[in-house]
Order: sequence, then structure tokens, then C-alpha cells
Amino acid sequence: MGFVRVGLSGRAFCLSVFLLDLHHMELQVGVKVLLKNPEGKYLLIRRSSEKYPEVGAKWDIVGGRIDPGSTLLENLKREISEEVNLDLQDEPRLIAAQDILRVAGRHVVRLTYVSSIKGEPRITDSDHSEWKWFTLQEIKNLNEKDLDSFFKELLDKGLFD
Repeated sequence: MGFVRVGLSGRAFCLSVFLLDLHHMELQVGVKVLLKNPEGKYLLIRRSSEKYPEVGAKWDIVGGRIDPGSTLLENLKREISEEVNLDLQDEPRLIAAQDILRVAGRHVVRLTYVSSIKGEPRITDSDHSEWKWFTLQEIKNLNEKDLDSFFKELLDKGLFD
């Protein structure tokens, strides 16, 4: 158990309470990657509506939660291999960090990368029902209800242009 020294000012007290509160908060980190093929198209995978009934069959990018003890890159490579049976071709570039969920006792952060890939994907898990290559314009033209909201947020900010 840590010791926090509380000062007399209200500001120091609030900071100390915040630090103590974090001790009881679960932090989860996810890694996602927008994969580009040699033809300049981007890979999206559709979530399985059976596996994720709360969000439905939306298009998203490859990725998932990290396994503690592994590096972010190791986790990203594992997710790519598990979800679409491919290997990265180059070093992924981090483009965004998002707060996905902040509720009492739990905070989920998502780190999003871009990288290149070769080969044709193969869905290897029950989390997804299909995959498809899209141009960036085709992705932007998709109905927003068909896209993962956090991916759409980054798309709307122009982070993939």
C-alpha cells in the first residue's frame, strides 16, 4: 500500500484523492491497426453480430485488448495473426490514442496504428464474419451506422488521409 502525503490546500487534497482512486481502477488497453495492401486499399473486418450483439455487425479495423507482459507491437502482431492470419510488412505507425470507456472502476484506452500488409486475409476466429478491401473513399462513403464508432471518429478527423 502506498503512502500519499496530503497537503493543506484543497488542490493537493483533490490530487491525492484522485491518485488513491486510480489504485482501485482497472485499466485496459487495446491495440488496433488500419492495414494497407500494395494496391493502396485498406482492410476492414466485420464483427460477428452473434458474438457482439450489443454493437452489431459493424466494420472495424483489426485489433483487440493487450495481454499484459507483452509489448504493444507483440500484441498487435498477435491480433493480426489471430484475426486475419497475416503478418506485418513494416513497422506500424501510431496515429491516435482514444478513451473508449471511462466508468467507475474501469478505464479502456485504444491505441490505433497504420501499417502495410501483403497477402489475402483469412478470418480465423469467431469474432468476425467477413473481411473486405476498401479504398479510403469507399470507407468514407459507408453508412456511419455500419462503422465502429471509434474508427469513424478517427476517419472523420482525417487521420488516415
